[in-house]
Amino acid sequence: MGNIIKSILFGIVEGITEWLPISSTGHMILLEEFVKMDVSESFWNLFLVVIQLGAIMAVVILYFDKIWPFALSKKEREGNGTGLKAFIKMDVMTLWFKILVACVPAAIVGVLFDDALDALFYNSVCVSLALIVFGIAFIIIENKNQKSKAGSKINTLAEITYQTAAMIGVFQLIAAIFPGTSRSGATIVGALLIGVSRTVAAEFTFFLAIPVMFGASLLKILKFGLAFTMSELIILLVGMAVAFIVSVIVIRFLMGYIKKHDFKVFGWYRIVLGIVVLAYFMLV
Repeated sequence: MGNIIKSILFGIVEGITEWLPISSTGHMILLEEFVKMDVSESFWNLFLVVIQLGAIMAVVILYFDKIWPFALSKKEREGNGTGLKAFIKMDVMTLWFKILVACVPAAIVGVLFDDALDALFYNSVCVSLALIVFGIAFIIIENKNQKSKAGSKINTLAEITYQTAAMIGVFQLIAAIFPGTSRSGATIVGALLIGVSRTVAAEFTFFLAIPVMFGASLLKILKFGLAFTMSELIILLVGMAVAFIVSVIVIRFLMGYIKKHDFKVFGWYRIVLGIVVLAYFMLV
């Protein structure tokens, strides 16, 4: 029962921090320090990654119409041509090709160097510095955007080119290398930097997470194997379910928030959290 309660707590933190650009890793490091599960190290490493599947399902459910590439109803097939082509939404399929292009850099590095990068950079100092640096980046970029009169160059998902997608993918690669950068934080900063609007940057970041997190979870499960005990399976499912529910709430909040506000508040929060994490682990 104690592990289930702890799993709920981790699910709440995952659901909040996965989508807000504030680094789930930084929060997990702090939470791990005070809340420890009575599980094996191998299962714990799996839990921290696979719990993200719950968060991902929130994106799939909330944005199903935008990301499902097949036209099933007669109304959806109108104007699509005949034969097999009639059942494919070409705009959505094109979006998925762009998402996959953006995923390539992080996927290659993740498969080849996942364990080595964790060993090198998954520590309080690196995470704290990543929190602070990207927090400053958010503030600088948003200040620059406020002074600019040109406005965003890319205001719809359809306007994202393959080149833009590849550039956003490079920023995601930074997050894959340095824990604490925040995958959503890195991709949103990158997108804003190259002229993508806040709303489109956030949505593309959400969609980008789907193959990335499914791939990362599959990789961890393959390494761990399917030899779950019943208690481990319950802990994992509870964490995923809580992460899903919280993610639905947080995604809706974020999309409403950024229509009227910028990302600077998240930048300041990151800086404060980075200082807190660094100070805590230097003192203990």
